[in-house]
Amino acid sequence: MAGVTNAPFRTLCRRYGAGLYVNQMITARALVERHRKSLELAAFAPDESPRSIQLYGTDPYSIGEAARLLVDGLIDGVPVDHIDMNFGCPMKKVTRHGGGAALPWKREHYRKIVRAAVANAGQVPVTVKFRIGIDSESITFIDAGKIAEDEGAQAVALHARTANQLYSGHADWSRISELKEAVTSIPVFGNGDIWEADDALRMMRTTGCDGVTVGRGCLGRPWLFGDLAAVFEGRPVPPRPDLGTVLDGMVEHAALLCNWMGEEHGIRDFRKHTGWYLKGFPAGGELRARLNRVGSLDEMRDLVGALDRTIPFPDGGMRMVRGHSGSPKAVHLPDGWLDARDDEVAMPRGAEQLVSGG
Repeated sequence: MAGVTNAPFRTLCRRYGAGLYVNQMITARALVERHRKSLELAAFAPDESPRSIQLYGTDPYSIGEAARLLVDGLIDGVPVDHIDMNFGCPMKKVTRHGGGAALPWKREHYRKIVRAAVANAGQVPVTVKFRIGIDSESITFIDAGKIAEDEGAQAVALHARTANQLYSGHADWSRISELKEAVTSIPVFGNGDIWEADDALRMMRTTGCDGVTVGRGCLGRPWLFGDLAAVFEGRPVPPRPDLGTVLDGMVEHAALLCNWMGEEHGIRDFRKHTGWYLKGFPAGGELRARLNRVGSLDEMRDLVGALDRTIPFPDGGMRMVRGHSGSPKAVHLPDGWLDARDDEVAMPRGAEQLVSGG
């Protein structure tokens, strides 16, 4: 998730439960050309393990070179332990250049990209994430899964929405079942609408998938990973936190981010998180507006210090939508993109952008 899954948030999440926490989307070309902003986004906490990075690209050479640099530790001095390839991004700035969720439509080009990453990653596992397709008429997920399997990916993950759905409506978990039937030699993970720990169990039972990946469900709810660890181990889900406990986690998250980025940039970056943490709590519109403009860590502590810490967690608070939502929209694609699936494709000008972060 752009601007969210940085080292401070991953540090906080790891305290709640075991799991693999993937860095935000980094553009391959930006790594190869040592783009300063992208190198900052790709940074890991000193004690972070495993070091997992999400890599995006449209050019096999750039992807291969980026994978080599990552596994050789030539980006920040320490090799990564895992590379996750993102073919699920539905954003206009990505798909209009043939990237993200648009790219698996071009099967052979997609194959070359996965092959380059796996070949240059050596013993470091490469996994692949994708969507159902571009829209209901342009389905790609079965081919994407089987090609990734053929080319040596260690696992695949399906966000069970099409690109034109963005994050609207409900994920179609039946598609995860279909992918699990088609891809048989590597793990298949499901993604979409995992808001509570019981959702993960239900997804695995109904689809047969091997595990789940979490996106928006952890926004403002980092303890979700502790809930997941509990149910997978057969333990009861811990009691929901009261507002005081939520505020403590929120302030800790902000402090970690300020320490990581510097207070001025850190507190500005944290503003979007305040609404996610307080979702469902009676915080009041004026306070929420002031938190959206907060200028320092001390100011934030003062603002939330006036709240009643004993307020219980709201009913249904885990399922309240946070992060992206909106309505379905037509996917922006290069001219003639859908005319053929296996033609030799020349990626559009601007496809290999330097911009990382989704």
